[in-house]
Formats: sequence, C-alpha cells, structure tokens
Amino acid sequence: MIVDKIKQLKVEKNAVILAHYYQDSAIQDIADYVGDSLALARWAAETDADVIVVCGVHFMAETAKILSPSKRVFLPDMNAGCSLADSCPPEAFAEFVKQHPDHTVISYINTSAAIKVLTDVVVTSSNVRQVVNSFPPKAKLIFAPDRNFGNYINSITGRRMVLWKGACHVHERFSLEKILELKKEHPDALLLAHPECKGVILVLADYIGSTSALLNYSIKSKNQVFIVATESGILHEMQEKNPNKTFIPAPPNDSTCACNECNFMKLNTLEKLYDCLKNETPEIFLDEKTIEAAAKPIHRMLELSTKLR
Repeated sequence: MIVDKIKQLKVEKNAVILAHYYQDSAIQDIADYVGDSLALARWAAETDADVIVVCGVHFMAETAKILSPSKRVFLPDMNAGCSLADSCPPEAFAEFVKQHPDHTVISYINTSAAIKVLTDVVVTSSNVRQVVNSFPPKAKLIFAPDRNFGNYINSITGRRMVLWKGACHVHERFSLEKILELKKEHPDALLLAHPECKGVILVLADYIGSTSALLNYSIKSKNQVFIVATESGILHEMQEKNPNKTFIPAPPNDSTCACNECNFMKLNTLEKLYDCLKNETPEIFLDEKTIEAAAKPIHRMLELSTKLR
C-alpha cells in the first residue's frame, strides 16, 4: 500500500512532510504537519529532519528552503505554482518599489523568493493585521501582491498602503449570486471568507480570516452550518474537527462545479509524494545570496509574530 511505503521512506530518510490545508485529504492525512502558510514556515524553521517535503505550492517550498538552508527540500510536483505569486513578476515589482523610494515594503508570503529579496517584512493572512499595525500610523507602506487582501487590510486598519494589483485566481472567482442562492437555501448558515476574496464577498461574510482562523472559528462557533469561501481543501479538516456540523463550499462563477479548487495545489498526489521521497526529486535549489536576503523579511515576520501574540 502506497501509504505504508511513504511512511517507511519517511523513516529511512529522516523526512518530514508538511502539507497545506488546501491539499487533497489523502495527503493531509499522511502529513506530519498540516497548517496554513505561517504554520508551515514555523515548522520548516524548527524541524530537525534532514529532508523536508512540502506538499503545497512552489513558494511554500522555497520558503522552507530559505528557513532551513542546510536541509534538502522537495516539492512533489514542480509545476505546483501559485497564480498570486505569478501575478507579481520580480522585474516589474522592482520598478514599482523604485517608484516609491520612501516606502516600507510588506509582502504576503505568497510570493517568490525573488520578491522576498525586495521586501522589508513578509506577512501571512494570520498575522498581517498585527504586523501592519506595528508600524507608525503615518508610515508609508507598500503591500504586495494581493489587491483584495490589501484593500481589506486598509479598510480595517485605516491605512492607505500602496497596493500591487495582483490576485489569487481561486479567491477571485467566487460567485456572489451563487453564494446568495446558498444563503437562501440555508438561512442559518454563516459565511466564512478568506481576505483574498473580492470586496463584495467580504461585505457579505459573517467572519473573515486566514485559513487557520476560519478553521478555529468553525470549531468554536455554536452554529451548525457554514458556507466556506476559500479553497475547498480546508473542508476536510473542518469536517474532521466538527463531525456534526455541515460545511458547504462556496461555488465559483465560471464552472458548474459546486466547489472551488486550486488546480496547482491539487497537482500533488500520493503517487508523486512517494516518487519524490523514493527518488529524491524534484528538489528546491536557491543560491546562497538569495537565501540570505530573502530570509531577513521572513525572520522579521516570525519575530514580530512572536512578540505580537
């Protein structure tokens, strides 16, 4: 059985498997740690394993390599990219930063290593509000790459951050009309939304938060029915933690499918995970200069996150 073979290889190679909540349920079940981007970053920085396999997307594997440069880091499918990270090309962003020379650059962790090199502090959806508020009220800030997320943070902090116009293809395509239909069918349902969603979805939401925050809210809430506006992979963990509650994926506007999946996240499979461990490929490589420069804003985030807890 492939699951048993993966477990055996983990032991043989002193490997740890980190999986994002958006992975297929089979991968989440076999992973050593399952979490959001902030949790994966912390685990990557703290692990004693010789090998880290990141079941997520490319920028997550890069982040693991940046935080654990002496470890070997693998990604089961190197084509598992990120539309949000791709919406911020390094050369164009470098020019954008030059146009705002007196601004501090805050970048979402959903960016390439090259963007992190241009960044002063990295944030995740779990800590962005706290990190932004750690700067003086009149501080001049750039936020990249997600315009929806940036607009939301501006709205709740009173900031006027300059925003890069990037977006996540998954969170961009939720259908307001279909969500309103679901609300009519399930009048007692609460809408949980990730801040990468468009503003019209966030206005309708009963709770807005990071992937882990949405999960925690579903656990603590006495409500029994939820409509979830983020990548549908999180429903697996929500159902595991709340077996007697009902979770309905918010539908996209460009498909007859009832759920909204990230095609990049779903490129990783058990078979690819097994091959990755067995053959020790594909591996993430970054040059020493990039690692050193990109690590600084990530470590600053981790330090701020610890202080602001």
